[in-house]
Amino acid sequence: MQTKPIAVITGGSRGLGANTVLALAKRGIDSVLTWNSNEQAAQAVCAEAAALGATVVALPLDTGDTRQFMPFRQRLQATLEQHWARSTFDYLVNNAGFGHNAPFAAQTEEAFDELYRVHLKGPYFLAQTLLPLISDGGSIVNLSSGLARFSLPGYSAYAAMKGAMEVISRYQAKELGQRGIRVNTLAPGAIATDFGGGAVRDNPQVNTMVASATALGRAGIADDIGPAIAALLSDDCHWVNGQRIEVSGGMFL
Repeated sequence: MQTKPIAVITGGSRGLGANTVLALAKRGIDSVLTWNSNEQAAQAVCAEAAALGATVVALPLDTGDTRQFMPFRQRLQATLEQHWARSTFDYLVNNAGFGHNAPFAAQTEEAFDELYRVHLKGPYFLAQTLLPLISDGGSIVNLSSGLARFSLPGYSAYAAMKGAMEVISRYQAKELGQRGIRVNTLAPGAIATDFGGGAVRDNPQVNTMVASATALGRAGIADDIGPAIAALLSDDCHWVNGQRIEVSGGMFL
């Protein structure tokens, strides 16, 4: 009997993380999602996934605090054993993050350091900490951004972290290949969620600007991204490794 795949998705209580949990659930894949500030939202995602026939468990984690990573691994181990009678999982999605916009001339060291902890240091060392629990032949997807390819004023620090994650992903792919673990980066374009204060979703001028700069003529939505992440994790993409995949509808071509 084949073991049902299990994913760990950081920042799974809302936005693209929640959409990824549900996209995986539709493929028959269970998940452990992490939440940082809104347990109620996380449990709502678990309930929605359960209605699709998936088992999803929510665990707290601040991905900007590496001191939490080893205790999290221990909780994750216990959760895997309790709910799936397993000691490993198959897919890791480093999704947790936050938007930040500040001109280069006005960028603060404090904000830069927070971006670094959450978007670069956190994903790097969380993957390292969880590596013993990732099954051979598994898959990792690190979230980047279209902003690592094109430049918009105010995103120098945020985009720099995402660009660094793209480099790290290639190195992870190279070094983990001996275990059959694939590592890829998925870079969304501008998406209409609550990310970054919900500007793309709630500000008509921003939404119109994004649509005008996108070949397919609209801003992205979460449903454009979750299924793409699920597909990239799966065996459908078993020969895709060390790649940056932009999912932006053709933004700024």
